[in-house]
Amino acid sequence: MQDIKPPPVVLVFAGLDPTGGAGLSADIEAIISQGCHAAPIATALTVQDTRDVIRVGQVDALLVVEQARALLEDMPVAAIKLGMLGSAAMVEAIHTILRDYPQIPVVLDPVLRAGGGTELADEELIDAMRELLIPQATILTPNSEEARRLAPDADNLHACALSLLEQGSEYVLITGTHEPTPEVENLLFGGHRLLETFSWPRLAESFHGSGCTLASAIAGLLAQGHEPMTAIHQAQDYTWQALEQAYRLGRGQMIPNRLFWTGGEDDVLDEEGSGRAMLH
Repeated sequence: MQDIKPPPVVLVFAGLDPTGGAGLSADIEAIISQGCHAAPIATALTVQDTRDVIRVGQVDALLVVEQARALLEDMPVAAIKLGMLGSAAMVEAIHTILRDYPQIPVVLDPVLRAGGGTELADEELIDAMRELLIPQATILTPNSEEARRLAPDADNLHACALSLLEQGSEYVLITGTHEPTPEVENLLFGGHRLLETFSWPRLAESFHGSGCTLASAIAGLLAQGHEPMTAIHQAQDYTWQALEQAYRLGRGQMIPNRLFWTGGEDDVLDEEGSGRAMLH
């Protein structure tokens, strides 16, 4: 039997979205697209469609801890991605896991509100996230609205990012989809300063699971051994292409086409780096 090198493993904590557009399904597709193996753990069960979240069902935090420890003791996890967590108790439980594995890079997508507007995080959860998870994050990926909620005393996005860096995150990538700019501007901060501004053509539609896609792609690229700056660059390109080729399955937001690269030869980057996607 041929000796096949296994792909890097990304451990994912996120909610289960039955539409397949966001949450664990989105994470798995984005992680696979970076050539990695996803090990998914559900932190919440949701009733939702492509328009909004209708109800959230809690998952036992102890069960989540038991699942995570079983995986971490069995598999060589190379990165961890955190998405929707559902409760302060879940934040506290995951904190105990991250504390015991400080060498594994962590990408934190602070999911606080559904695309349709339903609140997914109360103040207790947000406080727990600030205290327990942001200090352990390698890369924090809030959208502009989430950044303002996580740093409410800041008077602009730059100040929000600096506050989040002071809270302990190594890098902060604030996505600008919600801002009234002609193009989408994503702001990357690290080392107490703005490192880079990324500009992307603004697409006409809204998308279900875009934040999950970006954060999981970053996690997959970190798992592959890329430095954070490289992972952040490449994950944004992958995410924009997934959004640009999105499709409509329901009556609400578009679903990102995270597997667009399976469409044929023209969808894969050539040696010069042009084309549709970078696969690892």
